[in-house]
Amino acid sequence: MLSSIITYSVAYFLISFCIVYPPTECEEAGLTIKTLLSGALGSESNEFIQYHIRRSCITLMIHSLLPLLYFMGLFLIPSDDVNEYFSISESFWTLILFTCSLIYTISILVKISNWYNSKWKTHPIVKNLLVYCNDSSTFSSIANDINAEYRRIDKYTIETNKVTKVVVTENWIIKISPYNLHFAHQSDTSLVVNKTDTHAPSASTKGEIQFVNIEVIPARPCATKFDIRLNSADFKDLQDRIIRPITVLDNIVFHKTILEKFIDTFKEEIAKNPKVFISQELEHCVMCMQALSNVKLNKLCITQDQTPNSNCIACYCRPMYCVECIAKWFASRQNQTAPETWLSSKCTCPICRAKFCLLDVCYVEKTNNS
Repeated sequence: MLSSIITYSVAYFLISFCIVYPPTECEEAGLTIKTLLSGALGSESNEFIQYHIRRSCITLMIHSLLPLLYFMGLFLIPSDDVNEYFSISESFWTLILFTCSLIYTISILVKISNWYNSKWKTHPIVKNLLVYCNDSSTFSSIANDINAEYRRIDKYTIETNKVTKVVVTENWIIKISPYNLHFAHQSDTSLVVNKTDTHAPSASTKGEIQFVNIEVIPARPCATKFDIRLNSADFKDLQDRIIRPITVLDNIVFHKTILEKFIDTFKEEIAKNPKVFISQELEHCVMCMQALSNVKLNKLCITQDQTPNSNCIACYCRPMYCVECIAKWFASRQNQTAPETWLSSKCTCPICRAKFCLLDVCYVEKTNNS
């Protein structure tokens, strides 16, 4: 019956979609190409470049087989309708489609074979990397450098979608796509935010979601530029890990996240509290290790409210945090489903666990010893 053909086609389409664009459920169950064929692919941590050369070839080969396997599966369905509508001997268009899918699969296998026979020198990943070879360097030396940087714990990895992710190492920006790797050396690369788009909230998110499109433009001759599209919430983390400045065009407007809005309000509220004057030198924030510590927890809520509050406890830690980090810490300890309650809530000191509220957070100011 025709219904068996429709059922088979729908089922095959869903399975193919899960192979090409695996949903979260498939990833958690380990039903992805890189998981099922991990033995053939090897270790990404040990041989990053070689791993992705193998992964791209296997992925391309499996994807190329999907149209051919669809037609082969049709002929296994025991139904007269299959013979009527999809018989190779009776349907000209079926013959054309089957032949095209067969030729496409064979051409991909030949291409992969040519890459292998050339010792991968003609593979797109290798060709993209050869652009960065100087007179004194070879493909192997650059690949080994990238492999070594990828093994370090300070690399930054962000999954931009189910099949694409971006890796930032000490010297490289690498975009990983299903069939290729795009490279940009940080020393001679420009990054430009040229577009943003906003989407309505879904059932799993609160508030609007804004995506940022970053154009990565290597200055190296013959190097191709590429785009990075990521959630605006991840933009700051990416920006902090890239040594090159990211240019934002004048017409680009970033929507603030709930956390960013809270940090702004947090700063406004604690600015109303009395300052704490200290004589010792201020040290770097123990959380970010970048900004100087500029706030101290100083129990004031009883005198401010004129109401006993047994929940807040005096903190005797020296100034150890910047306002940005203590605000993020405060927000992270709250009920994430009720941000409207954050300002009136309490938190504990990251070191001594003394409980405090916003009235106890004070800016510090260094006094002159003279």
